[in-house]
Amino acid sequence: MILMKDIHKKYENGVTALQGVNVQIDQGEFVYIVGPSGAGKSTFVKLIYREEKATSGTIIINNTNLSELKEKDVPYLRRNVGVIFQDFKLLPKLTVYENVAYALEVIGEYPKVIRTKVMDVLELVGLKNKARFIPDELSGGEQQRVSIARAIVNQPKIVIADEPTGNLDPETSWGIMRTFEEINSRGTTIIMATHSQEIVNTIKKRVIAIEGGRIVRDQDRGEYGYEI
Repeated sequence: MILMKDIHKKYENGVTALQGVNVQIDQGEFVYIVGPSGAGKSTFVKLIYREEKATSGTIIINNTNLSELKEKDVPYLRRNVGVIFQDFKLLPKLTVYENVAYALEVIGEYPKVIRTKVMDVLELVGLKNKARFIPDELSGGEQQRVSIARAIVNQPKIVIADEPTGNLDPETSWGIMRTFEEINSRGTTIIMATHSQEIVNTIKKRVIAIEGGRIVRDQDRGEYGYEI
């Protein structure tokens, strides 16, 4: 579960990104975060995996109070929060297999377990036959699938996707969304910041709209609600 109570975030340069945010997201939900550029969407998702810290207020992730979380314990939080970026952030000299395996190696998983988990998750995202390829040998959509595999290989309870289809063509984007739906069907919470009106209006999920750092709309099976 994700719980935010009266969250404010003000950056050192004086910009107020979030003000008075209150929200609860239950385990297994699929939630779109929408709003104009600069509304506070990225800050909202970064707070969840402690890339940023709230200026004030309380954030509880899976019974962990992030305001009380010590820096040395942040990696343990992130074992249960997978993150998918618009620009993939793959290691260019490593193979598909090695990129995904790295997420398990850093937490000290056993090699035999790593192999099983990596091959299982590559099968889920449709890349089992490209395990030995390096990122430059893949299409943009395939690279995004690798980043998804890396984010979910440790079976996190929460997956954060920040504009995951922003650099992809429409057909590839729909394939990525089908993968997200499959992951969500297995009980994983998905929070997706997006500017895609077509995706939000077609694949109906909960929509949280942020404007000027405030939540202005929170609807089950909502629509995008902004002109493109």
